[in-house]
Amino acid sequence: MNKMIQDSFLSGKVRIPSSKSDGQRALLCAALCNGESVITNSGDSDDELAMLKNIEKLGAKIERLNPNQLVVTGAPQFLDGTTLDCGESGLGLRLLTSVVSTFAGTKRIIGHGSVLKRQHTFFADFLSSMGVEFLAKENRLPFEMNGKLTPGNYSVDGSQSSQYTSGLIMAFAFLTEDTILTVENLNSKPYVAMTLKTLKSFGIEIEQENFEQFTIRGGQEYSPTNYNVESDWSSASYWLAASAIGHSVKLEGLNIDSSQADIGMLEALEIANCQVTINEGSITVDGSNRTPFIFDATDCPDLFPALVCLAVYCEGTTIIKGLKRLANKESDRGIALQEEFEKLGVKIELRGNEMHVHGVGYLHNGKVDAHNDHRIAMCLAIAGSKINGGLTLAGAESVSKSYPGFWEDFDALIKDDQ
Repeated sequence: MNKMIQDSFLSGKVRIPSSKSDGQRALLCAALCNGESVITNSGDSDDELAMLKNIEKLGAKIERLNPNQLVVTGAPQFLDGTTLDCGESGLGLRLLTSVVSTFAGTKRIIGHGSVLKRQHTFFADFLSSMGVEFLAKENRLPFEMNGKLTPGNYSVDGSQSSQYTSGLIMAFAFLTEDTILTVENLNSKPYVAMTLKTLKSFGIEIEQENFEQFTIRGGQEYSPTNYNVESDWSSASYWLAASAIGHSVKLEGLNIDSSQADIGMLEALEIANCQVTINEGSITVDGSNRTPFIFDATDCPDLFPALVCLAVYCEGTTIIKGLKRLANKESDRGIALQEEFEKLGVKIELRGNEMHVHGVGYLHNGKVDAHNDHRIAMCLAIAGSKINGGLTLAGAESVSKSYPGFWEDFDALIKDDQ
């Protein structure tokens, strides 16, 4: 789908949608319970819908009370021989692969789109040492697993993605004996902190030391609960960037004490000399004095597109660290951002683990492509709203992966005059 983005002024309130990251964790935990959990603020992103379908295939029952609330009746004994479809969700894939490995028998996982291009050497390297036979051509989907995860003392590499660590923690907590998991070079620690917080809500206690060693007591039971899915700081980052470059958007529904990594956008805005105001549950940004900035996004790589959107409208060179975290996403985001903003007259250099954005304060109109990546699409939409002549965005439908209502919110904010 092509979307025409016009030079416009965005003004008004946006209620930020639920976090697909928090939602997927909660849904899978609820499926592991013996009883009913009520999940409030459950979203309708592609990734969350895929997780819902998968836990139903595993035996959980879903009842939707209203558009914003559902009941999950858990299935602590998963059905054997089921083929799960993670869609394009990297998180869903990594959590499900570990969790279903706690059950004996054959398990198969498939997916679609960009997730098929990603290699998952982590599973090939470590699952076999944990009692699971892992079969995958070139370490890509589809996966087939046989055998059952066994407790023990294990050491794994956490540099590829924190999602592998989150999946293993969720899985080992379901076993009958204790496990000690040592994780070296763990990236994105806040995402593991989110997993621990969700697990605690469902009655699972994990001891950890500096996010390097996790002691997972066996014999614990996932307990049904009422769980409220947080609004998504990743989605919020684009509206925060929009305000910082000259729009007037008030964000509502966010938890300012969230453990989500992308709350780091607030810190980045302050470093960029933007004024962030938090008042009675809403957030506004004044970026009239914005400046180029240096920010380390290693632990929050999903912020890169929003940070670049801000940086291109800061005159001078912005340096964003953590570039190596971008290669194995829906697109190679570093290259995608470089290619698309070059079309708009902005030079972006990729130097080792750093991205250097040479902001010019204005962009040229043109035609750009989302690379089938929801975050690239939202970034280009906000950037295009300040371009004289606007832009044409191909692949606009990709926002459905995390934020199906993005275009509805975007269009509702457009004001005829500034």
